[in-house]
Amino acid sequence: MLRKPEMVLIDVDGTLVDSVPDLAWCVDEMMKQLGMPEHGEAKVREWVGNGVERLVRRALTGQLEGEPDDALFEKAYPIFLNLYADNTSKRSQLYPGVKEGVAWLKQAGYRLGCVTNKAEQFTVPLLKTLGVYDDFEIVVSGDTLAKKKPDPLPLLHVAGFFGIKPEQSLMIGDSISDVTAARAAGFQIVCMSYGYNHGIDIREANPDAVIDSMAELPDLLKQAARGAA
Repeated sequence: MLRKPEMVLIDVDGTLVDSVPDLAWCVDEMMKQLGMPEHGEAKVREWVGNGVERLVRRALTGQLEGEPDDALFEKAYPIFLNLYADNTSKRSQLYPGVKEGVAWLKQAGYRLGCVTNKAEQFTVPLLKTLGVYDDFEIVVSGDTLAKKKPDPLPLLHVAGFFGIKPEQSLMIGDSISDVTAARAAGFQIVCMSYGYNHGIDIREANPDAVIDSMAELPDLLKQAARGAA
């Protein structure tokens, strides 16, 4: 059973936001400009979750692992960055239940932070466009600190910011990267069933709980509070 946390950190891609439609459009447009075959949204959905640099490398090789030719990557990466700068939030949407879940967390008095591997230049405009940026007291992006998830540093950084112990903290994510970071930081971890985990059921990573919507958070955390009492 979950313990009642004092602080809740939430991931962006695959947790708060379905960002694949924009990412997939940019990947395919990049491939067209390079004279290479497009991949389509379904394939890109299997590749996201580790930052845009890793996504570009996967698109160029057509696989989850592996490295493209250095010269090809150096040509492709700026193309993608320019495309995504103009297409960060044109097609992306909050998942159903996000607004309700976040509103309840705020009303219930939880300290809220956002921790993502997405670069700040894309994270901030996306969250602002979708109307959730101001819900968080701190936003840590993939390039805010020296390390990003699955390293525990971003999570521990926010715990220090709030002055809250890791064991009193909860991470909400969708991928093995979130689970690994949370475990290493000493956080509890709840995962969304619908996110980006390279086609693997997130239950296999053994998070503390898996939910289908953030609208389920009130019941989950009220149960944790009853358990603590």
